[in-house]
Amino acid sequence: MNNYSIDNQSLKIKYMNLTHLHLLINHLPIIGSILGGFVLAQGIWNKSELTKIAAYNVLIISSIGAIVAYFTGEEAEETMEGIAGVMESTIKIHEDFAVYALIALIALGISSIFGLWATVKQNSYSTILSTVTLVIAFAGFGLIAQTGYLGGQIRHTEMRPNFIAPTENSDREKDE
Repeated sequence: MNNYSIDNQSLKIKYMNLTHLHLLINHLPIIGSILGGFVLAQGIWNKSELTKIAAYNVLIISSIGAIVAYFTGEEAEETMEGIAGVMESTIKIHEDFAVYALIALIALGISSIFGLWATVKQNSYSTILSTVTLVIAFAGFGLIAQTGYLGGQIRHTEMRPNFIAPTENSDREKDE
């Protein structure tokens, strides 16, 4: 029997916890920061205030996602402890690097809030803020993407630098 069941009254999936939330939400700041950055670049290029507003909203949501991912990481770490093949050193590297990504994405969120405000109010700082936010978005993407890559190495051994793929013959030898 599976670990998931649907309660007929609330249709709530049981066993959802912070580890699941971490795994679900951690993709949002990665995709959102690069997508929002490209949308913002398009808005700057076309001088479209509406496009910049849309980009700022995506970037703010991405920043919130980074905060949620960071603060659910400790629960995810506790879940992973003791699982075969999971190295504490890999978790530590991911956790340490995540701090830099979090700082960058918080800066991105703050810059996006000010950029959104300046764009809506048609403030003279709007152009400078959009350019600064664009730079932070791409830098933040680099940091959050690297954080995701390091996090992927925790369970995906094929992503580790010293991974050696098994040969076709080694699988046959195990079966015999």
